[in-house]
Amino acid sequence: MPYNRVDIAMRELIASFSSLQAADLTDRLVRTAAAVAGTGYSGFVRVDALRQEACPVHVHAPPGDPLRVRRWLTESGVLKELAASPATVRLAPDMSVGEPGFLATPVPAATRDHLYVWVAGRAFCDGDEHLLSRFATAAGRAMEAASGLEAAVRLLRGVRAFRPV
Repeated sequence: MPYNRVDIAMRELIASFSSLQAADLTDRLVRTAAAVAGTGYSGFVRVDALRQEACPVHVHAPPGDPLRVRRWLTESGVLKELAASPATVRLAPDMSVGEPGFLATPVPAATRDHLYVWVAGRAFCDGDEHLLSRFATAAGRAMEAASGLEAAVRLLRGVRAFRPV
């Protein structure tokens, strides 16, 4: 088989674009959100385009979930509040009734659904809200870039498959 520079170049380009895994990126973003906020809890919540339903799509919690945030997310009504609110949601902690303290901000992204990044586990202030909002913007851009790379890989595979020999 003759040396084919195009085939090698395409294979290398596809490999470099494919090195970013969306699941790994999501996990890294969530863990970094927790670190930025100085808490052990964070995640993403997706809200449908009609703002009727919200569901957690990724949750990071310390081992054993000592504040029971996973359960609180589904039972507290915070998901309904996120579904109804286009803005940042901040809830004060009240451990006597199981409220861990919560801060969620929209992730600006060009998608049909709405996405929030959230942190929980302590009292949050305006500075935390500002910082998480800036982080959400960076996270949205990173996720859009990853999506763009995935689309580029699909297109490149099509070019490679239909390239004349």
